[in-house]
Amino acid sequence: MGAKRYQRNFIDWITPLSLIGLLFTIIILFASQGKNVVNQIVLVVRVAAPLICYFAIIFMSTLFICRKCKFDYSLTSVQSFTAASNNFELDIAVAIATFGANSNQALAATVGPLIEVPVLLSLVYLMKWLKDRWVWGKKEETQTNGIDNSEAEK
Repeated sequence: MGAKRYQRNFIDWITPLSLIGLLFTIIILFASQGKNVVNQIVLVVRVAAPLICYFAIIFMSTLFICRKCKFDYSLTSVQSFTAASNNFELDIAVAIATFGANSNQALAATVGPLIEVPVLLSLVYLMKWLKDRWVWGKKEETQTNGIDNSEAEK
């Protein structure tokens, strides 16, 4: 299977399903713990606040380290999102298997993706906004004060 056929037959077909799967997972998670989320809002806030800080700090730290290393936009984006994301699916499975579906541990594990998804989606929009406003990768070395040095050398 060639690259074009792979893109046309598989990637174009599976892409909408990944979004549907993500939405389905969030709906099922919230439906299974919705009553606990509403009844124990203090616990939810106690779990959510550090998670929001964690995602922001790790994402921004990775973003600035990648910029300092002169990575291009695509590599910086991938590194930042990989560093900030978590494997909450495994956390939920372990919490439910160990402590039961109605435990506070299962609730705390469920709050993770409910916070992670909107925070990371907002960071997607941040990266899209920064894409055209910052100079990325090797271009930074050839541009100084808005003047392209590669053109000046000609």
